[in-house]
Parts: sequence; C-alpha cells; structure tokens
Amino acid sequence: MPDSVDQVTRSRTMRQVRSVNTRPEMIVRSALHAAGYRFRLHRRDLPGNPDLVFPRYKVAVFVHGCFWHWHGCKRSRMPATNRDYWESKIARNVERDRETMTQLAALGWDVHVIWECDLKTGIDELTGNLGLMSTFGPDCLSTQLESTN
Repeated sequence: MPDSVDQVTRSRTMRQVRSVNTRPEMIVRSALHAAGYRFRLHRRDLPGNPDLVFPRYKVAVFVHGCFWHWHGCKRSRMPATNRDYWESKIARNVERDRETMTQLAALGWDVHVIWECDLKTGIDELTGNLGLMSTFGPDCLSTQLESTN
C-alpha cells in the first residue's frame, strides 16, 4: 500500500515528532505536579535520559508512546508502507529501552514506564500504578497538597 502523502509532506511531518516535552509527557508532568509530586526532568547524566526523575528516591520514569516503543496495544500498529524500515526501527527502540532499564537498575534506580494509552486513567490510578505513594511515602508530597485536603 503506497503512502497517502508525498515524500516531502511525510518528511516534514516526521521532523515535527519530538523526543522531549511530548504531549503525553506534559500530561503526566502536569498531573503529578498538581498532585504535589516534585521531580527533575531529562537527567542527561542517567542512562536513557529519563523523562521524570525523583532523585531522593532513586526513581526514574519514562513516558513512552505506544507506537514508538511498541507497547502492543491498538496504538502500536505497524505501518503498511516501508514495513522493513519500521520493524527495524521499532526493534532498535525496544532493545535500547531494555538496555536502558537494565543499566538504571544496575545503578540502583527503580524504573517505571507510563504508556501513552494509560493516560486515560486518572491521577490516582497513575500514581497507584507507579507505586509512588508506597515508594516515596507521604513526605514526598508538597505541604500545599496536604493543606488542601
């Protein structure tokens, strides 16, 4: 099946794909910040440059797009065109993700992945899935959050 757009348009579209500050990442950051969690962004001194880092607790969080990191949900459908390229690219992404998580774990970091398709749940489910409260305890929340309850 041929591509539905010309090569120039496809190239322009692909150049707009970002690796940091993506929409799913911004949703997670906003929700966690609103819930009182404080974190660092894109630590370049750590393997894989995690999207969110909680240094005090040695927790690294990656916000993965289902297609780019091959989650296996309905969002991770293989394109019909240029299939060999996409299979190779996605396989490299998945392998790099595995290596990154192994390296972080070897350094004593607890690694969590939030998938793009999981963002339909609320912040309670999100933090529950991450195990943030059990990992950090209540002292990781800002006093502002506690005063609003």
